Amino acid sequence: MRVSICVAQGLLLSGAMLQGHVWAQNDGSGPVAGIYSCVDNKGRKLTSDRPIAECMDREQRVLNPSGTVKAKVGPSLTARERTEAEARAKQEEDARALQIEQRRRERALVLRYPNQEVHDKERAEALAHVSAAKQAASQRIDELWVDRRKIEEEMEFYKKDPNRAPPALRRQMDDIAHGIDEQKRFLAERDNETGRINARLDDELGRLRQLWLAHSRPVTVTVTVPAPSAKKTP
Repeated sequence: MRVSICVAQGLLLSGAMLQGHVWAQNDGSGPVAGIYSCVDNKGRKLTSDRPIAECMDREQRVLNPSGTVKAKVGPSLTARERTEAEARAKQEEDARALQIEQRRRERALVLRYPNQEVHDKERAEALAHVSAAKQAASQRIDELWVDRRKIEEEMEFYKKDPNRAPPALRRQMDDIAHGIDEQKRFLAERDNETGRINARLDDELGRLRQLWLAHSRPVTVTVTVPAPSAKKTP
């Protein structure tokens, strides 16, 4: 008898849990009205006027009096299953958001570069800025070398004993050497920048060519013209 009571209590508890799950899938006012039908794990087809406890782990159909399907009630999930389902839903939502953002960027890219001529122009302008910076650095190096030659001429007076040269003169020589090294590093960085600009724009151009091609494809519209009806002979 005690075993039967425990089983009955378990079924009641399971039914309550399933009923709560059904409410959660609807508007919260109560379970879906109708005839519940399912096939349990033993292959038995069960029907009831309320959620079926034996089918908590599987889908249940809610039927109209005519036998048509009114609604479907999903299986009751465990805490772990709910967590996994929420994680999958979050991943799908993030993927959709990423896809929407990617499409938005593609539209913006095509609006900014409607053709390759516009894209090539921006590449030329970007490389021109780098080239101007390199030219200024090279000019500065030439100026520093001129200053260095002047200091070297003054150091000729102290060739036999460089330690007698004024400290200010030696500092100028060190400053000039340091300045030349800085400008050389700047030139190397600008060379790297040129490579980065070309690599970025080459990748961008590849994507743009695909987008331009997609936008240039004609849209085919099929129009069905009804056949003329046959005239009846009087």
